[in-house]
Amino acid sequence: MDQKVVLVTGIGGNVGQGIIRNIRTLQLPIKVVGCNVTEFSAGNHLCDKFHLVPFSYEEEFIPEIIKIVEKEKIDLIIPSTDYEVYYLAKHANRIPCIIATSAFETTEIYLDKYKSFLHHQKHDIPFAKAYLPSNYNNEFAEFIAKPREGRGSRGLAINPPSYKDFSDEYMIQELFKGIEITTAFYVNKQNKLHGFINLERKLDNGATNECRVNRAYDEQLEVILEKIIRNSNIKGSANLQSIVTPEGEIMPFEVNCRISGTNSIRSNFGFEDVKYTLEEYLYNSPLSEPKIIDGVAIRIMMDVIYPNQESNSSLSDNSSKHFIY
Repeated sequence: MDQKVVLVTGIGGNVGQGIIRNIRTLQLPIKVVGCNVTEFSAGNHLCDKFHLVPFSYEEEFIPEIIKIVEKEKIDLIIPSTDYEVYYLAKHANRIPCIIATSAFETTEIYLDKYKSFLHHQKHDIPFAKAYLPSNYNNEFAEFIAKPREGRGSRGLAINPPSYKDFSDEYMIQELFKGIEITTAFYVNKQNKLHGFINLERKLDNGATNECRVNRAYDEQLEVILEKIIRNSNIKGSANLQSIVTPEGEIMPFEVNCRISGTNSIRSNFGFEDVKYTLEEYLYNSPLSEPKIIDGVAIRIMMDVIYPNQESNSSLSDNSSKHFIY
């Protein structure tokens, strides 16, 4: 099998790092090139080659990506952040390689959480109701103010003293309490649901810290997923976040139109969406079938040690001697 070259973006975050670890586990002849907005991060040691890039919303981001694609002979780009998904999809016709993203119109809907609500409301898909602050008038007993284009859980405010302090760059969303379910699902190029996995999770600083496979809501969530797929041009891996209320109602509140942060966990529970991405976009081969098993996971902190180094200025990729402790 010939060597392929894959560019993974955002390797400073847990999503990008999980994607690379999943690629490595498959033991395929793939050279992994990583990029990030900072020169040195915990993801550098995972990459065969590293490139510094601007933020995706900056003018030079796409020209820099094109340079990397041409220099490294990239076959496939797998983006790991919402903004990168959006801008790479928007400029896909300029980039001379395959990009694992949904259609641009879809990435635009799901980059903006208020547009996500409007889209789901239009198509009668369950979704937590939301208002712009300028239109809100105390409709909810409890609410959460969140940036419409927020990343992770940055900028969230639960039941703030005054919603009038927020501009329309935020939205006011009804707050539901209960079991939080993160649903990773994969949509193939024929616009069919290839599979999904539901994880009940606990968060720490906005990211999954502990989770377990929860099959209790599979049937109800599959109905919701099928409706999303029928009305959205989602392709590849995506993620639906929901709350199951004490009354058993499932209330979705967010969709991430990309591979999500639990990819390194769920691949060990039988849902290998990074593998499906490579099979479909890199090798054009049939997709492996998901084989979901029960399981529990908790995340821990580990260290990347570079011995006998005076600074991190030259520690750009896995060519620097290192070990995990």
